[in-house]
Amino acid sequence: MEAAVSPGSDLYEPERAPVAVSGTPEVIAAELPRVLAVANQKGGVGKTTTAVNLGAALAEIGFRVLVIDLDPQGNATTGLGVDARNFELSMYDVLMRDASLEDCIEPTSMKNLFVAPATIALAGAEIELVPAFSRELKLKKSVESVLDDFDFVLIDCPPSLGLITVNALAAAHEVLVPIQCEYYALEGLSQLMQNVQLVASNLNPHLDITTIVLTMYDARTKLADQVANDVRQHFGAKVCRNVIPRTVRLSEAPSFGQPITVFDPASRGAIAYRGLAKEVSGGTT
Repeated sequence: MEAAVSPGSDLYEPERAPVAVSGTPEVIAAELPRVLAVANQKGGVGKTTTAVNLGAALAEIGFRVLVIDLDPQGNATTGLGVDARNFELSMYDVLMRDASLEDCIEPTSMKNLFVAPATIALAGAEIELVPAFSRELKLKKSVESVLDDFDFVLIDCPPSLGLITVNALAAAHEVLVPIQCEYYALEGLSQLMQNVQLVASNLNPHLDITTIVLTMYDARTKLADQVANDVRQHFGAKVCRNVIPRTVRLSEAPSFGQPITVFDPASRGAIAYRGLAKEVSGGTT
C-alpha cells in the first residue's frame, strides 16, 4: 500500500483516492507495438499531460516508449526536458520535408523514453499539407518505419480536428481520449467520434476509441463524480478505472522539464499515472 502523501508535497485535498473504482475492467488483448493517438478537440483536457506522464510511467515499468509531439505549442517536447535549441529536426521536417522519423527522435533523461519534438513551425503545416500528395498518410509511413524499435508510440495531437490530427488518426492503432471531470466534458466528443469513424472508413479500417481517461478529478466536488458517472454510463468498459486527480504538482512538473514520476514520485499524480500505465498495458501481449 502506498504511503499517504503529505499535504506539503501536493495540493492538499481530503484523502479520497480517485484511482480505484469497483469492478473488473474488460481487458482487450493488444499486440505490441501499440500506437495510440491521444486526442480530444477540446483544449485544456490533459492531452499533453497524459501523453507525457503515461509515456513516462510505461517506460518506468520497462516498455520502450516514443512520444510524438504534434502540437505546435511543443508542450510535450519541453515537458520531457528537450530544448528547441538542442535539436535540428522536428515533426515539421518529418511531415513536410520527408525527413526520417528516426533522425528526428531525441532521448529524454528517462531510460526507455524518447520524444519526436515539435516546434511552432507545425502551425503552418496545417495549411501546407492541403495540396500535399497522400497528405493524410504522411505520418503513418514515418511511424511504420520505427515500430520495430518501440513498444508504445503515443501521439500528442493538437486541440483541433485538422489535417495534423487526421494524420495522427491514420497512423494510430487506437485512440486514447482524455476527458476532464468538469462541466461540458462531453462537448465535442461526438465530433471526434465521427472523425474517428471517417478515418476508419477511408484510411485506417481498424481504428477505434479504445481508452478513455478521466482527468482533472477533484474529489471535493460533486460535479466530478457526476461527470465520471456520466462518462462511464456512455462508454462503459472503455473508461479506465484509474482517474487522474487535479493537483498542483502535475501542473508544476512541465516547467521543470520532467514527468511527474520523476518530479515527485510519491505524489498522487505519479501514483495515478503509474496505475494508468499498468491498466493500459494490462492487455498487452
